[in-house]
Amino acid sequence: MKTNFKLGNIKIHNSMKPIVISECCDNHFGKIENAIKMVDLSKASGADIVKFQHHLPDEEMLPIVPKSSNFKEPLYEFLKKYALKLEDHAKLISYCKKKKIEYLCTPFSLKAAEELLKIGVKFFKIGSGEMTDIPTLKIISKFNLPMIISTGMCTVDEIKKTYDEIIRINKNLILMNCTSEYPPKYEDINLGFIPIMQQKFTKAYVGHSDHTSTLVTSLGAVALGAKLIEKHVTLDKAKRGPDADVSISFEELSTLVREIDILSKTLGAKKEVYLKEMPIRKWAFRSIVSITDIKKNTKISQSMIWSKRPGTGIPAKDMAKVIGKKAKINIPSNKLIKWSDIF
Repeated sequence: MKTNFKLGNIKIHNSMKPIVISECCDNHFGKIENAIKMVDLSKASGADIVKFQHHLPDEEMLPIVPKSSNFKEPLYEFLKKYALKLEDHAKLISYCKKKKIEYLCTPFSLKAAEELLKIGVKFFKIGSGEMTDIPTLKIISKFNLPMIISTGMCTVDEIKKTYDEIIRINKNLILMNCTSEYPPKYEDINLGFIPIMQQKFTKAYVGHSDHTSTLVTSLGAVALGAKLIEKHVTLDKAKRGPDADVSISFEELSTLVREIDILSKTLGAKKEVYLKEMPIRKWAFRSIVSITDIKKNTKISQSMIWSKRPGTGIPAKDMAKVIGKKAKINIPSNKLIKWSDIF
């Protein structure tokens, strides 16, 4: 059974509208003015949360980490140059509060998480690379703040191991379906795993971290039940950064938020006749009509009747009940038959 909790001021519960996270990653290139602008544009686009990353390269990795395919230089060197400082994150927390948008950050080491805790983060995002670092995640879990954990590059067994360890400590958990390719092949995304995650990890909410440069997979994830959507954004798609191939513009983010809002309204699971359907039902449904002249006292056979619009007479589904009855009156051809016309 899932617990209800909050991501800052955002209430998390089963019937909530999907939440959109604007993931700024390192597309600010270490400039606080760019990060501030991304907060403004995230808010203007309708995102619920704006997300950054806290890197302490020497706590996070050895300098010998190989260059990733989505980086033009070794990650260690890139982060040394472009990672935001802790004081930048403190400024962003304050600015997000002023702009009334929730601040979120991914720590890439235990020390980074501890630093974020000290400056007042309200919840954590854990990247796919740290998903199996259970010793670190158990300590972060004990901070007693909600956790959002991505599951890229992980097997189902690895996800279950982390889920089992964390949920015992921290019930406020969201797991993100994710494929850690930049960008991913569409065949590798497997949105159909979202309902499976919901079935397997029943005490966690499930979202989707989208590394495509389109909107369609995020919308598909919402249709399959994702409660959070994380989407990379950039100030300039022409500027080649580490996440350029998986980032959308803020104009596209605005479109995504609007379309998720529309889509979420369509995901009910009941079936009934709605008030606005009733007038259409009256003319669009079919009733039993005579297709030949039927004289009074004549026994009605199938060859004498069929169905036509409107639907204000005897319903077509009751044709078998009419066959074998007798006409009370002379019924001309092409007339809507009423129960009062037969006996």
